[in-house]
Amino acid sequence: MRALRAFIFVLLLCLPAAASAQSVPSSRFGIVEGFWLPELTCSLHVGWERIIFDWSQHQPNGPSDWHTLNVDDRWLKAASRCGREVVALLKNTPQWATDGRAGIGVPRGLHLPIDHPDNLWAGFVRRTADYYASRGVNRFIIWNEPDIQADAYGYEFEGTVDDYFMLLKVAYLAARAANPSAKIHLAGTTYWHDVNQGRTPYIERLLDRIAQDPAAAAHGHYFDVLSLHIYFRSETVPLIVQEMRGLLDARGLSDKAIWINETNAAPTADPDWLVQRPAFQLDLKQQAAYIVQAAALALASGVERMAVYKLFDQQLPAGGESFGILNPASQAPRPAFAALQMVAQHFAAVTSAEWVQTEYMNIVHMQRHDSQIITAAWARRDLAVTYQLSAAGSKAYLADSSGAMRRIEPQDGTYALQLSPARCTAGDGCFIGGDVQLVIQPAAAITLRQLEPVYTMVIDA
Repeated sequence: MRALRAFIFVLLLCLPAAASAQSVPSSRFGIVEGFWLPELTCSLHVGWERIIFDWSQHQPNGPSDWHTLNVDDRWLKAASRCGREVVALLKNTPQWATDGRAGIGVPRGLHLPIDHPDNLWAGFVRRTADYYASRGVNRFIIWNEPDIQADAYGYEFEGTVDDYFMLLKVAYLAARAANPSAKIHLAGTTYWHDVNQGRTPYIERLLDRIAQDPAAAAHGHYFDVLSLHIYFRSETVPLIVQEMRGLLDARGLSDKAIWINETNAAPTADPDWLVQRPAFQLDLKQQAAYIVQAAALALASGVERMAVYKLFDQQLPAGGESFGILNPASQAPRPAFAALQMVAQHFAAVTSAEWVQTEYMNIVHMQRHDSQIITAAWARRDLAVTYQLSAAGSKAYLADSSGAMRRIEPQDGTYALQLSPARCTAGDGCFIGGDVQLVIQPAAAITLRQLEPVYTMVIDA
């Protein structure tokens, strides 16, 4: 038997990351493309959905076209009935509107006034913002992953940072002219495409370009929300978010919200859908754990909203990489589906969240508007962790990533809890922690910061 090492640590109130809010958005957690199965999506109880509004399908042959079947009104009505806000992703240049390649080309006329008929992008955005305003669509993401270079998979925009800046500026001015309530979101970026190549992050370069425009400050710097795409490594959520927040704050843009438009960890070991991939080998239980970990860390990092990519991988070839929280063959819910349900149920009403990381575990304390306290904890390494959590009352509920709950009672004022080890690989390490345990303590006459944060841990070392 290996020796057990025990130690006690005190979590100070000056925590590494904290977030709080006076008002709580009911639409905090979302799903990408839930419209495929509207009734099932409604059962998730998420508050928003991202849908691609494809320019080339709206206007396939010229600026006088207007075809809306690619964003069916029935999808919008179904989302509205379920209390789900639709966020539009605008992308894909039709061939007639660019001198470049269809889909990824820079639109012609970007430097013309937004009311000029030859500013083709302005015309599309203005008409889109006007038409969909009465259908409840007021948020527009401007393109997708422009940071991916031409020699990489997923290349979506062949323009420079200057070109994207003009795409953004024109979209902001045109959308707001048609719908003063319109909100403009920066394109979601991958972050790692730049970092791995030693380049300055795309967002940093873009923010610097925006700052060079003398009219930017008068127009809200042409955006309302900074968007991120974060995958596979749950602990990169707070690291990337904090870096982006630092870039915004350093430029006087502290009022800008940060959203995670896409996050997930696609499984390779689904028994009904095996995938061959050189990195990030994970099973269905790990995918579910990732969603809960990412959500908790997003809240603690001050993220305003987060969406899981995606509900369902339609028309996926056999063995294709599947991110869906439904099985791509049977459409049966994966454990990740229940994990997102649980997150939407318990995390949406969180008013403050605090993250503490030790060598062996992550802990996120959350307080809800109804004074319930939720403590999410998971092991960081391939070692089981036993820890003791101070009790806020005489009972609590213990839940896992599936949302299964049971009542627990404290002993001598604490709960003794066991965290399962993370599954680690030689190449990728412990990129997802172990299964998450949630301790949900009913409304108590104390605040989060009055809950004594002292833990005893015993680790199988």
